[in-house]
Amino acid sequence: MNPQSLLKINPNRLEAINSVFLDPNSRVMKNFLDVVAKYGTPEEINRKHRESRKMENLFKQVEAKAPEYVKDLKWLIEQRDSGAFVSVAEYRQQVLGEAAKTTNFKDEYAVTLEVSALQYFPWVRVMAEQAIANKTLVPGRFIAVRKMKESEADGDLPAIVAAMDIIGASFVETLDTKGTDGSNPHLGGPETITGYFGGIGQPNEHALMWLDEFLYYYTHYGVQHVLNFNAGTILLGFMLYKLGVDIQFKISVFFGSDNPYHALWIMTMAKLFSRDDGTSPLIGFNWSNSINNQTMELTAEFRKALGFENVVRFEHHIVETWKSIVVQPYNRRAELVEIADHVANIAAKHEGGDPEVEQTLAHPSDILDYFREKKEVIESGDWDNLQRNFIEKVAALNHTARDLTKAGLSFIAAPNLHK
Repeated sequence: MNPQSLLKINPNRLEAINSVFLDPNSRVMKNFLDVVAKYGTPEEINRKHRESRKMENLFKQVEAKAPEYVKDLKWLIEQRDSGAFVSVAEYRQQVLGEAAKTTNFKDEYAVTLEVSALQYFPWVRVMAEQAIANKTLVPGRFIAVRKMKESEADGDLPAIVAAMDIIGASFVETLDTKGTDGSNPHLGGPETITGYFGGIGQPNEHALMWLDEFLYYYTHYGVQHVLNFNAGTILLGFMLYKLGVDIQFKISVFFGSDNPYHALWIMTMAKLFSRDDGTSPLIGFNWSNSINNQTMELTAEFRKALGFENVVRFEHHIVETWKSIVVQPYNRRAELVEIADHVANIAAKHEGGDPEVEQTLAHPSDILDYFREKKEVIESGDWDNLQRNFIEKVAALNHTARDLTKAGLSFIAAPNLHK
């Protein structure tokens, strides 16, 4: 007998699994459904989401909390509509000259250009102004890791959601139930758990608190994509999507997915809970910083076999914050160029500036800055420093775009700005 044949899962096993998920007396299922019911039926929840995501309703939220942001949003719309940003063809010609006209770019393997973390709305205009002036690119994907309640209160949250829709970029939020909220009384602040979120971020009742928080921002501010740190909340995300709620999530680097078998486990569950159209709420898979290209290549094989090649994006850190996360210098750009011509649906995530720049800064980027309160950032005099850190990340992203272009490879920048 072929030993591999022994791995076949008997369909009868599904009966036992379904008996748990469909048991009306199951307390874990009842607790899950009770949280969902607070927000209505799946159809009602999706309707609330669509209404909250409408541009006019986002503008109302901004006007109520930060009316000074409205002019910046309108300015962004004007610049977009006037074609003020460099086109993809123009960008390629800047890099390659006349050779750009005859280069056959591999658009089927286009790399999504991603930056983390977009903490404050005022940075959007600074970034856009520099992109216009320098004929550079605005990212096609952004991550935020700021305290949600703070961002909601000062109007940054609805303003950023509106800005992302204006430029056509995807946007991922980080909920407050992420392990730095006192959920584990035996740990200190973020400095004690940076890089070790997996398995400690949402103990006991905090998984359901994460679900509740997600549904709140989904229905009130149109937030559709969030980070996911924990195996329990990943399962809750799968279950919520299976009910019919159109949420999406990405697995965070802090989950520590660092080998193809870990990815196979997650994607197997994603397949079991996928909808009949083949879709899954798992749209981003952020690898651990320790993985190599072979891990992505191996995983790409079964990702495709499971029908997820166009569903689940591999998100890979190209550069990291200078402090508090990895041994520096850390730069995976050359490896990205090697793999980007044959593995599809990759996002190049830029969490820091280029190492040669970071080490010269008076305030290098630091992952712990994500957890600071805005008031403290301003009072400490670090507001301009954090903005500079963000702009250097965008500069590193443009460095990646240039290297991809030189190799005849494609990228995805903000689609509504760079035609």
